[in-house]
Amino acid sequence: MRTLRYAVLALAALVVLSLGFALIPAEEPAPAEPPFSEQARAAALGAALDLRAAGLGLASAGTADSNALDPVVTLLTIQARALVSPGSDSASGPANGSAQTSPPASAPPASAAAPQSTAELIQALANSGTARLKDAETADGGMARLLAGTGTAQLIAARRLAVAAGIPVPLGTAGPGAEVPGTAAAASPCASTTGPATSSPAASAPAAQESTLATAPPSTRQALAAAISAEQQAVYGYQAALPRLAPAEAGPASDFLGVHKGLAAAAAERLRSACGGSVPQQPGYVLDPGFLAAPAAALGKLEAATLASYGDVVAVSQGQDRKWALAALQSAAGRALQWGVDPGPVPGLTLDAGQLPALPAGTGLPAGASVAPSPAAS
Repeated sequence: MRTLRYAVLALAALVVLSLGFALIPAEEPAPAEPPFSEQARAAALGAALDLRAAGLGLASAGTADSNALDPVVTLLTIQARALVSPGSDSASGPANGSAQTSPPASAPPASAAAPQSTAELIQALANSGTARLKDAETADGGMARLLAGTGTAQLIAARRLAVAAGIPVPLGTAGPGAEVPGTAAAASPCASTTGPATSSPAASAPAAQESTLATAPPSTRQALAAAISAEQQAVYGYQAALPRLAPAEAGPASDFLGVHKGLAAAAAERLRSACGGSVPQQPGYVLDPGFLAAPAAALGKLEAATLASYGDVVAVSQGQDRKWALAALQSAAGRALQWGVDPGPVPGLTLDAGQLPALPAGTGLPAGASVAPSPAAS
């Protein structure tokens, strides 16, 4: 009987323990860390919303010129809408615009307080633009293009706001016509190539058969070839416009002509390193009817037309080719602005603001501020 009693008690204890283990929920695994591109997007979205809120706060407080701040707020609104992840609730996140995801390592640490003056806002814009361009170096294709255009536009906005406010321009905001830093192309292991490379844009050109010796995919070679064609056309346009420009405009135009020649040569060298064929120089190009009548304005449109080519190179390239394209994109945006043409809220990427998701009411507004919808948010 004693043995039977012990056996019953042991069986009961076993049943209790088994039921307890079954009822204790298993510990859920930690969520996987988002990819770098998603972290970079979330950091860019949070920065755009925070900067937008700071601009709205300064304008509503009357501590800054609203005429100078309004374009910046509109720019940041469009950028934030472009950075909202499709199909997600990112746009309805915290009212202070902070991102839900940890920012990438290249993002600067968030400041404890929002910018309280125009000078602080200008520096914050420059810091954000630099961070976006740094993230664009390693982000995935399409996101790299979006980050590159966002960062470029923020650096331009910082420079323009500084000039309007009479504040020293922050370091790192390159002026118009800045030389593209040299990023040497890798030595080419290719055999001599025959036949010209296609000059179709990377976004629409059909993929070609990749050579076994190629160091870059066909899309990269096609984008580089398109950039060469755009630069050749820019050289032709500047040569046609120079004799018709006023003396004050002829000097910068001559400098910009040299920049375009250098960019065409650099792109050709990179194309050779990627085992692509040469892009033949066309004997001439059809100019717009008003080109010769208003050459300065026409040059601005010509510069703006090169932005998409460099956006393509950023999207499909990697490493040194992408760094070179990022620098070329910034340089082209600055030259377009020099001729009075706005490069857009995301240079290198064509956006239809009407198709972008709208930000929810109150997003990014400082505490206690009234909701004042931006013109771009409608």
